Amino acid sequence: MNTNMSDYRQCETTKKFVCLDAQRFIKLNAVSAVVFLLVGGIAAILLALTRWQTVHLLDAEWFYRILTAHGLNMLIFWILFIEMAILYFVSTSLLNSRLFSKGLGWISFALMIVGAVMTNGIIFAGEADVLMTSYLPLVAHPLFYLGIILFAVGALVGVGNFFGTIYIARRDKTYKGSMPLVTFGATAAAIIAVVALLHGAVALVPTFTYSLGLTPEPDPGWYRLIWWGLGHMSQQVNVCAMVAVWYFLATMTTGAKAPNEAVCRSAFVLYVLFINLASAHHLLVDPGVGAEWKIWNTSYAMYLAVLASMIHGFTVPASVEIGMRLKGYTRGLFDWLLKAPWKNPGFSAFFLSLVIFGFIGGITGVTLGTQQINIIAHNTLRIPGHFHATVVGGTTLAFMGLTYYVIPLIFQKDYVGRSWARVQPYLFASGIVLMSIGMSFAGSEGVARRTWDIDAAGIYGATTHMFLGMVGIGGILAFCGVLLFVVLAVATLFFGESNEGRPMKCWGVPEVIADLSKTDGSVATADDNAEHDHDHKHDTRGTMVIVVVFLLAFAVYYFANWGALADVWWVR
Repeated sequence: MNTNMSDYRQCETTKKFVCLDAQRFIKLNAVSAVVFLLVGGIAAILLALTRWQTVHLLDAEWFYRILTAHGLNMLIFWILFIEMAILYFVSTSLLNSRLFSKGLGWISFALMIVGAVMTNGIIFAGEADVLMTSYLPLVAHPLFYLGIILFAVGALVGVGNFFGTIYIARRDKTYKGSMPLVTFGATAAAIIAVVALLHGAVALVPTFTYSLGLTPEPDPGWYRLIWWGLGHMSQQVNVCAMVAVWYFLATMTTGAKAPNEAVCRSAFVLYVLFINLASAHHLLVDPGVGAEWKIWNTSYAMYLAVLASMIHGFTVPASVEIGMRLKGYTRGLFDWLLKAPWKNPGFSAFFLSLVIFGFIGGITGVTLGTQQINIIAHNTLRIPGHFHATVVGGTTLAFMGLTYYVIPLIFQKDYVGRSWARVQPYLFASGIVLMSIGMSFAGSEGVARRTWDIDAAGIYGATTHMFLGMVGIGGILAFCGVLLFVVLAVATLFFGESNEGRPMKCWGVPEVIADLSKTDGSVATADDNAEHDHDHKHDTRGTMVIVVVFLLAFAVYYFANWGALADVWWVR
């Protein structure tokens, strides 16, 4: 390395060099992320207990106020703060590089924290009951828009700092060979983030000046179209970052080996090129855009982005299977999965995230994003049922799993309450699954996604109330999972045992049980090891079975929705 070694420390666990400037900003952004996760989580339980019609906790005014706070804190502030920490980590520690600019790091963090606090202050003051989408002609206090703009500018500065760090690493040749797959995935996420944040600027800056009375009202149809370039693409930033975290946790917890890194990288490229098209599925009932535009954006071209997710849906579990089989877990189809480190919260959070995102979020997302099917689901609770499986059951759970390594590796504190930490991913995941399924079935009964009270309509029976009860119970379980996660993180930072000068305490990884000894008692050679590797590095039979089950579930759900649509559009 060509810089002053006093600016670094060597991690005793990974043997990687950690830039101390980057470490500071990883800590600041990670701590901020957890704070806003808690705020969003408190809002979530209040909403769940309100949608549970039997409880119906909040009045109408506070329901929409809390709904606005929940959306922004969970979908924007929590996730972008933790993603900023991820960008600092993968561009420095994984590349043995220094941070491009400490000054930009401070500017980014200051703008983001000021923007997030300002936005929350205006929301809780009752000056911005416009929900996260803030559709015109609804107008909030100018500081609401200014806060989001400041936050977005801060995030852009942070992304610029990330790209500068990548440049430094390549210029100084701080790593050998190709860029690590995890860093490559984060780079794809950063590219998408730039496009998403620019959409936000185009939509929100004229809305901000309109709220000040300086410019005419922007066209509401134009606003919706441009805003979803921010609203949906920001979630695709999450998808890229989440998949990168999957690869990282799979390697850290099982020694996973990607079946083909070139294919994995090509899938990230497909995200960059085509993921923006999926923004159109929020406008499928909007009369302002034509049928041809809707069909193109939600079918032919968008499927290239779906292909990327399908690739990762195979390569991620396949990498775990390959890594486990190379360790000797070769019996049958699923010995590698049964013997995986399920008591390691990093692994359980990652794999549960993968399953929830794929089997619930992915299947429902592609189906509900079909133009014709969307007509029977748009603006019902089926939509949040879908995105709670993707953004929460997928992204948030994966990032929680990452934290079980970030705190020991970056904060250099071993977790307290390790037995509780092992339970936390299962508690959170079970709540999210129950809530997502409850929302989806209630939405199938026609329950609207943003309606405070359904009893006034007088058309919903006991079955609908049962599904909404699932939403409430699932929300309670998920909130307990969030609360346990936050308590463990905070307790560890204040009371955890320091691991400076030694490796972190291991959460548990699979032992190598492959017996490579020769049957005649002679010592195994390098050729023997190579033959063992060759036998198992492409053995993904178990993953193939999982993929077939996934495709069958996808087909059943997809055509069941066409059946439901046929019931609406009766043709004699």
